[in-house]
Amino acid sequence: MQIVPVMLCFFAMGFVDLVGTASNYVQKDLGLSDAQANLFPSLVFFWFLLFSVPTGMLMNKIGRKKTVLISLAVTTVSLIFPITGDGYYTMLLSFSLLGIGNAIMQTSLNPLVTNLISEDKLASTLTFGQFVKAIASFLAPILAAWGATTYIPTFGLGWRALFVIYAIVSFLSISVLAATPIEEERPDKASGIGECLRLLGRPFILLCFLGIMCHVGIDVGTNTTAPKIIMERLGLPLEEAGFATSVYFIFRTAGCFLGAFILRSMSPKIFFGLSVAMMLIAMGMLFACDTLMSIYVALALIGFGNSNVFSVIFSQALMASPNEKNEVSGLMIMGLFGGTVFPLAMGYAADSVGQAGAVAVMTVGVAFLLYYTLRIKTIK
Repeated sequence: MQIVPVMLCFFAMGFVDLVGTASNYVQKDLGLSDAQANLFPSLVFFWFLLFSVPTGMLMNKIGRKKTVLISLAVTTVSLIFPITGDGYYTMLLSFSLLGIGNAIMQTSLNPLVTNLISEDKLASTLTFGQFVKAIASFLAPILAAWGATTYIPTFGLGWRALFVIYAIVSFLSISVLAATPIEEERPDKASGIGECLRLLGRPFILLCFLGIMCHVGIDVGTNTTAPKIIMERLGLPLEEAGFATSVYFIFRTAGCFLGAFILRSMSPKIFFGLSVAMMLIAMGMLFACDTLMSIYVALALIGFGNSNVFSVIFSQALMASPNEKNEVSGLMIMGLFGGTVFPLAMGYAADSVGQAGAVAVMTVGVAFLLYYTLRIKTIK
């Protein structure tokens, strides 16, 4: 039963993915350009660069469970601000706190799982956690569209009703985890930021770090750009085009669920290679396709293909440095800074040449993951 509250925390971890949906609605409400709107998801993931490694050191002092509780508290506060309004600076503050809370949560929650699960089941368990996380991601655009088109039940909040619902779930996560006893292993040795960053000098750890940057860049990029591709090529309104994000998360959710079982019997390296091949095919489709169904198929391939990349990379990084799990976790989550780099580059590319430019940026990330598949020999 200890794993149940931890999985509820994985659901709360998925709240960060609402930023793609929310940024599209804020862009529409405030009349922002693609580059301006993409600042929101970029800002969310900027905080992973600053908070991930210090969180690894914080875990050494207060433990993983207490660190997760702090992250949930920050996340809850971040979800309350948009209820008061959707002004530009209000949303900047909200997304900043959401990014800080999620950086702390992702750094501490994944290694907390190692206190409950044996190493041979770690990749599949983290994948199941990503499945639970993906449910929250997949629900975000649906709840936002429901709020935008249903006035009375949302008390006039419109699409921002999404924040009310997730704030309630976040508070529930705090209550359940706080009441659950979890026996943690002794904290890793005290370490400084310099010692943590020096781990990037290990080629395998560096490749894992860059791989996670590409994974989250593709994830956030698809989340943000999918509706814009449909609006550009088919002329549909945002409320209809926004379902593209749900298509992506439906298949990402399915991929996480199936991956939890597939990884128990198939080599992670083979499964990883097949996943990257799906995304490469999908990128080619996004360049060429101009029908709704073909775009949906491409998004489905990206969703399924990208669903297990994080779990495989993260679990391999932890097992490669078993005596420095907290530090390695901080470094890997710092790699989520890719969620800042990719949307910014995609926004400028889209403003210059259309959404095909944004797809080109994501294709660079897929190409690196293909290189990662060919080069990494320790995935077994």
